[in-house]
Amino acid sequence: MLFLFDSYALDTDRRELGHGGAAVAVEPQVFDLLAYLIENRARVASYDDLIAAVWGGRVVSESALTTRINAARCAIGDSGAEQRLIKTFARKGLRFVGAVREEAKPETVTVVDRGEAGAQPPKPELSLPDKPSIAVLPFSNMSGNPEEDYFADGMAEEVITALSRCAWLFVIARNSSFTYKGKAVDVRQVGRELGVRYVLEGSVRRAGNRLRFTGQLIDAASGVHIWADRFEGATGDVFDLQDQFTASVVAAIEPKLQLAEIERTKHKPTTSLDAYDLFLHAQQLADEFTGESMAAALRYLEQALAIDPDYAAAMALAAYCRGQLVYQGWVQDREAQAKEGLRLVSRAIELGKDDGNVFWMVACAVLHLQMDLARARELAYRSLELNPHSAVALATAGRIEVYALNAGKALELLYRAERLSPREPRGWLITRAIAFAHVHAGRFDEGISVCRRSLNQNPRDTTAVRALAVCLVKQGRQSEAAQVVREVLAMEPQLTLTKLRARAMYLNAEFWGEYSGALRIAGIPE
Repeated sequence: MLFLFDSYALDTDRRELGHGGAAVAVEPQVFDLLAYLIENRARVASYDDLIAAVWGGRVVSESALTTRINAARCAIGDSGAEQRLIKTFARKGLRFVGAVREEAKPETVTVVDRGEAGAQPPKPELSLPDKPSIAVLPFSNMSGNPEEDYFADGMAEEVITALSRCAWLFVIARNSSFTYKGKAVDVRQVGRELGVRYVLEGSVRRAGNRLRFTGQLIDAASGVHIWADRFEGATGDVFDLQDQFTASVVAAIEPKLQLAEIERTKHKPTTSLDAYDLFLHAQQLADEFTGESMAAALRYLEQALAIDPDYAAAMALAAYCRGQLVYQGWVQDREAQAKEGLRLVSRAIELGKDDGNVFWMVACAVLHLQMDLARARELAYRSLELNPHSAVALATAGRIEVYALNAGKALELLYRAERLSPREPRGWLITRAIAFAHVHAGRFDEGISVCRRSLNQNPRDTTAVRALAVCLVKQGRQSEAAQVVREVLAMEPQLTLTKLRARAMYLNAEFWGEYSGALRIAGIPE
């Protein structure tokens, strides 16, 4: 349906807002809010109605709701002071009060006049795949020298190849995306013609002995920018720089795509969630990292596996969640969790042979449920073979190297993960592992600093709190360590050294002696 009001047009099929023939960029939630108000303009829509329709009934803060309402008004030239189109009714809700004309959009059939020279039928629009989809457009050569086009093309091809290694991502082949080379294109048109949800654009500029690459990731449905960054380096080793750029781009946009997909599923009614949507909800809950969120994630994953019993990534995430529940001491039935988690590990490995994300998740599960450090290490490196640019896979391998007493190798992997994804949503996992590497290496000053940085990112991570207590004891700061342990025991009142050892049998006996001795001094009971 096309809704026409004032000088605006809201197209609910294409999810586009137009003004005077030009597109207006709006966030998905803002578009949904506008569409709901216009479609229900005959009545006042309560705030509960809006939350149910736009946020699927989830808890939404008043500030978040106000922000979206203000953005909706701004998008259509209205304001809270004027309330020309969207009117607030005190303690009641909102109503769209502008005059609206509706136009149905019948399916059209284009008849080509074959007598007209060069007439071509329109390109059909493709349906979106059932997983995230992306097209990498040819990179623009900004150097002013046409002879350097080959280098810009090579950059785009490297990125396409690297993204294609992400099994959860549908990547358009080079020969299709490169048909847009040298053309001024609208990314929304590209999205429709190639059947993708996201488009990556980039440019290459050579100036003197410096190279600059820029990239931007765009939602092809709305035209909204999701990510943009710039990378520079010397031309001395141009192919090494090309590899660095490719790794940085892939490591940066992979989590951005996942976050964009999670945000997208928030706008779908719960009755229409498919297995992939349920997996994304579970992933978001797992990242919240509490006992309650892990248990809730498992419930979503059970629903996903009921829809698709062979969903390897869902099995791997379920095993990972069970491993964290056991390791963090959030469950009593450790044996039952371990048995079911390891069953899921075996099945996920069998079905997800080409998915790097499957392997880092099952590596964590094996570490915590089977206490098999060697097997966990093997699985983590398999994840890196499949996707060497995954920051979370690097972090997993680095963490396992810490426990294998290879602090040097661990820090090499962990610092590479930080460098590749400085804004990694799971960055606290990387920081915590770096802290542990310093503990293992006896660098307690650095350990204290990194532990505090990790806890700023995730104050609920008791593993980092315990590492901080150990570092403080080793520095002779027992009173501070005792205060830190009181915080641990407030989060885990039943924690003892015996229980902690049972959850971490993969730790080297000598190291455990040093580690547990420091925790004993700090005040954790035997």
